[in-house]
Amino acid sequence: MTNRSLGTVLTAVLLASVAFPAAAEPVFNRIASFAVADNMPDGVDPKAPTSSEIITATADGNTLVYSDSPMSAVGFIDITEPKAPKAAGTVAFEGEPTSVTVVGGKALVAVNTRESFVKPSGLLATVDIATRKTEATCDLGGQPDSIAINRDGTLAAIAIENERDEDLNDGALPQMPAGDLVILSLKDGVPDCATVKHVTLTGLAEIAGDDPEPEFVSFNGQDEIALTLQENNHIVIIDAKSGTVKGHFSAGSVDLKNIDTKKDGAISFTGKKDGQKREPDAVKWLDDNRLVVANEGDYEGGSRGFTIFDKTGKVLYESGPSFEYAIAAIGHYPDKRNSKGIEPEGLEAATFGNDNLFFVLSERASIVAVYKDTDAEPELLQLLPSGIGPEGAVAIPGRNLFVTANETDLVEDGGARSHVMIYERAEGVAAYPQIRSADKDGLPVGFGALSGLAAVPGEPGKLYAVSDSVYSSDPAIFTIDATQTPALITDKLTITRDGAPAQKLDIEGVANDGEGGFWLASEGDADKLYANALLRVNKKGEIKKEIAIPTELRAGETRFGFEGITSVGEGDDMVLWMAVQREWKDDEKGFVKLVSYKPSTEEWGAVRYPLEQAGKGWVGLSEITVNGDYAYVIERDNLIGKEAKLKKLFRVALSDLKPAKLGEALPIVKKEEVRDFIPDLRALNGYVVDKVEGFTVDAAGNGYVVTDNDGVDGSSGETLFFGIGPMNAM
Repeated sequence: MTNRSLGTVLTAVLLASVAFPAAAEPVFNRIASFAVADNMPDGVDPKAPTSSEIITATADGNTLVYSDSPMSAVGFIDITEPKAPKAAGTVAFEGEPTSVTVVGGKALVAVNTRESFVKPSGLLATVDIATRKTEATCDLGGQPDSIAINRDGTLAAIAIENERDEDLNDGALPQMPAGDLVILSLKDGVPDCATVKHVTLTGLAEIAGDDPEPEFVSFNGQDEIALTLQENNHIVIIDAKSGTVKGHFSAGSVDLKNIDTKKDGAISFTGKKDGQKREPDAVKWLDDNRLVVANEGDYEGGSRGFTIFDKTGKVLYESGPSFEYAIAAIGHYPDKRNSKGIEPEGLEAATFGNDNLFFVLSERASIVAVYKDTDAEPELLQLLPSGIGPEGAVAIPGRNLFVTANETDLVEDGGARSHVMIYERAEGVAAYPQIRSADKDGLPVGFGALSGLAAVPGEPGKLYAVSDSVYSSDPAIFTIDATQTPALITDKLTITRDGAPAQKLDIEGVANDGEGGFWLASEGDADKLYANALLRVNKKGEIKKEIAIPTELRAGETRFGFEGITSVGEGDDMVLWMAVQREWKDDEKGFVKLVSYKPSTEEWGAVRYPLEQAGKGWVGLSEITVNGDYAYVIERDNLIGKEAKLKKLFRVALSDLKPAKLGEALPIVKKEEVRDFIPDLRALNGYVVDKVEGFTVDAAGNGYVVTDNDGVDGSSGETLFFGIGPMNAM
């Protein structure tokens, strides 16, 4: 089966599974999110970066333990009530915890204590979970990465990476000293330091064989260890009891076709990469003979998917770009990190009920894929929304729980914190995605950064959406069928100028022009050479007219410009209204403009709109749309998670929209609150996202809302799309 047809099949399976789940089929849904910053010790700056990287659970499934490298600690979370996780303290180390696992009542923590890249060192710490005390340490003789325990809890294996300096000689190998594998015995969960055994791995790999860089370890039921050498593109099978290498093989390469290879502001599956090295990261045994690896790549390669091998190295299944296709179909494709695509990194495998499942974590798409192991071609069941940068995961089948650790903390940029997210498997309907795209010519229609909505005239449940400057090389108008669950993007219309995709646009609003075409609002940003402007586009997507703002407006503009557009009236009586996001230079603090333009006479005008007061950050407008006797406006702060306080829909009576000429005193309109969106944004049990950007009312009078996922750049990528019911009832 070719990569292209394989991707089409798997995408179709995904879409069918999320759209029409059988009533009796269990699905995973997120039930809680825990911000790692909530577990900081007293006296620590709450704005200090944190992380959750590798995560594990106690045998009863009631306590999570995760490694936090920036805090030099491991953290504990009480999930006795999984829908209400509680901070349960941390244990600090003199060094960087790289991995953690649990045996009985002990947490075993691999800690990097290196002095430098050329003087690596590390230790294995034993922490009593009940007392939160470090009881003992073992010298590992090098810098550790991952740790694993065999099934009966008698052996531990630690990958000693002795990682390379990526700034030295462009990160090229070899960089000594070489890494190896440590095996040691456990008694009642306590490591016996006297049994430390180093397994030499030099001379095995074809790539930099004298400098093996072990990455990830996993035990099967026969006490065999699968070990990945990521930069060496190699996999080693080791007998844990004797410490001897039983076999090894190259992870090989993949010819990738129909992939996006350019960081160019467009999702285009037209490129290829031949002979792309897999460079496996995580590895998990599916049974005693088969293992699955995540092909992230961290050196020269990374084949963007995952591979199932038998332990002799025979490829039993290769995902190719199919995982990327499924991710693109739900708006999570990370174009700005396109050299390695979605970067599959973490893995977990477990049996839930009668189903053997494995989970593939995409670091750059912030998605976890749930696959059913069929002993042949795996079946893609779901894509779960995660926090930013899922690194580790743990399955807790006895409680029907699955947990991810998301390492990225954007506190220094005012963004989302690192989160641990908890999912429960139960009968029901998958809550995510809320919007997806159909295939076109066998490939998914990539989308993201949806920034404005408009209704399709005369067709209830049908909408238009636009994407903003994240996809500046391919500005587009999407058609959405919201009568389906999830909503389905059925078509994409590229906006063109002189026959080519239009450049230097930041489309933030869309409205119907009454003749089958569109009016678009483009937001200005002088630093990017974008201008606040109105565009008239025909039904083919061709720009027929571009209208710059007049001198009176331009004199006071900032980069926070037009964020929505709507129309009142028809024909020569049509008036366009645009919402300006924030105060311009000539605005009184706390007031923004609603700007009017009458195409038939080319007259401009404006009114003043009073903003809510900001607690933190800033407050601005994100959308404007007219329905009935009102203009509806989204007003929001720019905050995320617990800091977010204002994500609301207001309305202004059309009778109050009486624009004054520019340069004159502008009248102040009165507004009325219609809906607080924060409960809607919490409905999927993640953190509250920043950008509620699109709102419209369809032909049947029902309101719809969409969030902007920033093209998965500094964002979890989640796109929330939901209806709020009849507007005449509000």
